[in-house]
Amino acid sequence: MEKLDMRQLYMYFAWVVSLVATLGSLYFSEIKGFIPCELCWYQRIAMYPLALILGVATFKQEFTIKKYVLPIAIIGWCISLYHYLEQKVPGFAPLKPCVGGVPCNAEYINWLGFITIPFLAFTAFTLIIIFMLLMKSNKK
Repeated sequence: MEKLDMRQLYMYFAWVVSLVATLGSLYFSEIKGFIPCELCWYQRIAMYPLALILGVATFKQEFTIKKYVLPIAIIGWCISLYHYLEQKVPGFAPLKPCVGGVPCNAEYINWLGFITIPFLAFTAFTLIIIFMLLMKSNKK
């Protein structure tokens, strides 16, 4: 029996998280009919490629992918944190007001009083970042 490489497992978990987040955002927009705001689009721009990149890297066992995934995930994390703060912190003024369409402080879902779509994205980006940081290089 081969020894389990934890890096492979962490990369697989990161891929599953990105895949669930991607499918979840498509469910909310295409099935539930929620129109994404501008900040939601930026979060999607960061998340969707991660599902593809991490999927290919997982099955090819490309452990160097961390240096490509981390910057994208950190940018998405920052956007989702800002978006969540805009929704939940009273008086947190947006840097750029919404011009048209759906306002960025709108809450389509509000489970348990704090779980919104940006919170779900924030959680997904956080998990991906953690899994990437846990992937230590295998230098001997």
